[in-house]
Amino acid sequence: MEGAAGTTAAPATVCVTGAGGFVASWLVERLLAAGRYTVHGTVRDPGDAKNAHLAALGGAAERLRLFRADVLDSGAVAAAVAGCDGVFHVASPVPAHAIVDPEAELLAPAVTGTMNVLKACSEAKVRRVVVVSSLSALMNWYCFSKTLAELEAFDYAKRTGLDVVSLCPSLVIGPLLQSTVNASSSVIVDCLKAGDREVKLKLRNFVDVRDVADALLLVYETPEASGRYICDAYARQVSDVVEMLKCWYPAYKHATKFVQVSDGPLFSSKKLEALGWKFRPFEETLRDSVESFRASGVLD
Repeated sequence: MEGAAGTTAAPATVCVTGAGGFVASWLVERLLAAGRYTVHGTVRDPGDAKNAHLAALGGAAERLRLFRADVLDSGAVAAAVAGCDGVFHVASPVPAHAIVDPEAELLAPAVTGTMNVLKACSEAKVRRVVVVSSLSALMNWYCFSKTLAELEAFDYAKRTGLDVVSLCPSLVIGPLLQSTVNASSSVIVDCLKAGDREVKLKLRNFVDVRDVADALLLVYETPEASGRYICDAYARQVSDVVEMLKCWYPAYKHATKFVQVSDGPLFSSKKLEALGWKFRPFEETLRDSVESFRASGVLD
């Protein structure tokens, strides 16, 4: 990026909330790899070993700064967002204990966290906010909390004029950067290791985490991007996924017992594809997922 006098312009600064998570880690990787961004990443504890993978990313030493910030702490969020041109709100509160009251423990905190981020963005005069929602809103309370927060974000944008765009991925799978297995990746782990434990038999919508990260960068950088974007690549029956894995990795105790449940709806990513988004083949995503699990010891 060249300045008017031929000098190299300073990288733009963006904030990624929940930077240590599955999707957010790949987004940070893409932002750093692009070479034109300095990244503020919010995590609960910058010194926690589970965030060590972020420091190992190319360009992290020069252009990544981690902030200790829970999205429920408005002051900490404001400090992370200060000086940023754009914000990617990926984080959502996830209780460490069994959920007894979903409304109090998931829905309300998700909305509060999102409002804290949006208010900080308004005060910092952020150019654009990209909110990560979910297509799985009817499948569990966590996903529903993401969708409710998305609706609140658009309402806030309408009232204040803040530029908000949302991306709604389906079930996100792919190689891990972080050291722990996230909930969506566990669907593939179950296909490989469930044995005679029951697995839900249904048509699932999948998308590669790397393609989600690319989509987030795309909707942020495209001036005409607006509103809500569905990010979905493939629909596959779980039983078909198991058969593919049996063929490629026969040594595992693959799922053998299935319980039929209702298929979810089919989705279209045409609006996102119109911006130029592309996704890789499902076979590549599935293989890369398993190889990542093997390398990290998840399947041991």
